[in-house]
Amino acid sequence: MWLLFALITFFAWGAADLFYKKGALENERYSHLKTSVIVGAVMGASAIITLLTKDLDYDWRNILIYLPVSSMYILSMTVGYFGLRYLEVSISSPIQNASGAVSAILLMVALRELPDIWTLTAIAVITLGVVLLGVFERREEARALEKHERHYAIGFVAFMIPVIYCIIDALGTFFDGWYLDDIETTPLLGVTEETLEDVANVSYQMTFLFVAILLLVYICVIKKERFFIKQEGVGTLESATASRFFAALFETAGQLTYVYALSGNGIAADPVIASYCVASMVFGRIFLREKLSWKQYGAIALVVAGIVIMGILEGLGEG
Repeated sequence: MWLLFALITFFAWGAADLFYKKGALENERYSHLKTSVIVGAVMGASAIITLLTKDLDYDWRNILIYLPVSSMYILSMTVGYFGLRYLEVSISSPIQNASGAVSAILLMVALRELPDIWTLTAIAVITLGVVLLGVFERREEARALEKHERHYAIGFVAFMIPVIYCIIDALGTFFDGWYLDDIETTPLLGVTEETLEDVANVSYQMTFLFVAILLLVYICVIKKERFFIKQEGVGTLESATASRFFAALFETAGQLTYVYALSGNGIAADPVIASYCVASMVFGRIFLREKLSWKQYGAIALVVAGIVIMGILEGLGEG
């Protein structure tokens, strides 16, 4: 069953990226904030269901205790939604997935430990791929400036958004390691070995819900913007709001199956799940007609290869 859950996570998160992109309207000023509102609402619903169906004896102070982790994850996701307004998902997703390499570097620095040769290789491959993607995107931007093509002229600036996402998400993962590494040292209250991850997840999801409520007030009350705006020339099911909702559902579903996949066979499941950006790229090519140069695909292949190596190493470490 672990393989089934791993594959569901693989495709669910790939589909989430596809719908995030479909819901990221370049000309809609608060597109990224609206996506965060819908994701936060779905996450909150998931947390409430967990609280009602599981005996967690949840201490609500954990929301504040877990806030350093939650804030990094929520901020990184919102930044990622903003970048998708201008950047192909085929480029954005692999860069964002490289956060595992950044968090590994942070852990090495914090623990003052030298990595093994395979970890160094994976980090080097990912770094090389990201740097090459940046170089190629910068060249595309230079060509676009000559042709006065605005969409591509901001390509390199947009390229930096998933890089920022990668760093912020890595900080969240780094902090998460401290919270979830040991039941004896975790600052979370009222947790056991069985409930530790559920309590952390509920704390994160409820924080996302509160943020969603604040963003909704900001958009509709303070800025007086319409929340529901239908995309021109498409049907109801492909409206921006519907796309964001589907993205949130796939994101949350992937989270649920992710836990079961790792608990079943973490060593084998990790590299499968870590490479879900491949699904994002395939979906982007099929459904969004994204076209990249062979150089860009080569650079992306390097990033994906490094991510898979990191996933394998993480799984071996857990085993």
